[in-house]
Amino acid sequence: MSTTIVSRTEAAFTLQIEIPYRSSMLEAEETIQEHLNRAGVLATGEALQRFDTDGSPLVVADTKLTSMGKALKEYQTPYGVAPVARHIYQTSKGGKTYCPLDRNARIVVSSTPRFAKMVSHKYAEFGAARVVEDLRENHGRTVARSFVQNVADAVAAVAMAKEEDWEYAPPKLEEPVATIAIGMDGTGLLMGEDGWRETMVGTIGFYDREGERQHTIYLGATPEYGQATFLDRLEREIGRVKAAYPQSRYVGLADGAKGNWDFLGRHTEVQVIDFWHAAEYLSDAADVLFARQPGAKRPWLESSCHRLKHEPGAARQLIRDLKRLAAEKGVAPDHPDVEAAITYFTNQSGAGRMDYPSLVGSKIPIGSGVTEAACKVLVKQRLCGSGMKWKEPGAAAVLSVRCLTYTTERWSQFWGKIDRYGFPVAG
Repeated sequence: MSTTIVSRTEAAFTLQIEIPYRSSMLEAEETIQEHLNRAGVLATGEALQRFDTDGSPLVVADTKLTSMGKALKEYQTPYGVAPVARHIYQTSKGGKTYCPLDRNARIVVSSTPRFAKMVSHKYAEFGAARVVEDLRENHGRTVARSFVQNVADAVAAVAMAKEEDWEYAPPKLEEPVATIAIGMDGTGLLMGEDGWRETMVGTIGFYDREGERQHTIYLGATPEYGQATFLDRLEREIGRVKAAYPQSRYVGLADGAKGNWDFLGRHTEVQVIDFWHAAEYLSDAADVLFARQPGAKRPWLESSCHRLKHEPGAARQLIRDLKRLAAEKGVAPDHPDVEAAITYFTNQSGAGRMDYPSLVGSKIPIGSGVTEAACKVLVKQRLCGSGMKWKEPGAAAVLSVRCLTYTTERWSQFWGKIDRYGFPVAG
């Protein structure tokens, strides 16, 4: 049983793998995986050597470097550990060493780029311990938790450092983009000794003429960086999108927080208060107004929501309805839930954010569900597990990579840029 390189040319090399038969299919598959991993290690070691120098002197940043000879290094790969002897360079005065192979092959810490891509993607989905278990059980790879953490942190550091410089192209969409909806929201994150603090999440949704969402860009910022940093990131992303889609209609979707509208008003033609938030205010008020007639609540609420969505001027009429029902049923007009609904509808309809009938007719989204779902998917599902408390660097690392992996094609583009420009923190 062996795996060997049987031939080499200038363009390629050939491997020979001998795999024994087994008595069960499961055992056979596990044996195949084991031998393919051995072949992968051998092939990766062969490929890595092509990125080394021949030992000749180099000039890097106007500084002459000479080879100190070859030193063995173990590289972590998707298949196993590949030991490779490669040239190490230094100036005549000594000091920091330089490894051309690591730079040329885009090594991340001690990992090949493909393995770093795998590990950091998995880490974006679950914690380091689960990544270690997944690699062992499903890939036949045994690595340390510290390795997973170090690789994920290094990848995230590049993602954050290059956030302003690297632009990402949207995927090719099946239909022309008619509407682009910009949403923003905040959600709580438990930050160590600081307790629960707000993490900002934003989405940019691309919709066709029928109102079908085709693509979504996800963004996020952890508490330490604050809303100002998040808004800067979102603003840059909006600028790039507008440059690519200048003819689309831009719509701002959010809940009632004033800060949302100050920002969205500068970047969108139309601002829309999330329909489901409005419906929640009506529902809370209806609980009070129909406390003595619980069976009447649902028909009134369904009718009111239907009118709000489809009948022009319904928002202002509902304000009058709430006041009238409060008087008829002996409910104090300043009852918190009733007053909150009246105030909410008065402010939002007065600002022109409740023109749902015309928006529905134009196939423009009226709900911020995409952004609320992003809060759950980006933050809650990964960062708010039982017993989790975060320090700022760790939370920022996870969130930055998670935004890349959840935005279609952006993860592959990110690694394409690393492949092209190099890994900035490679040793």
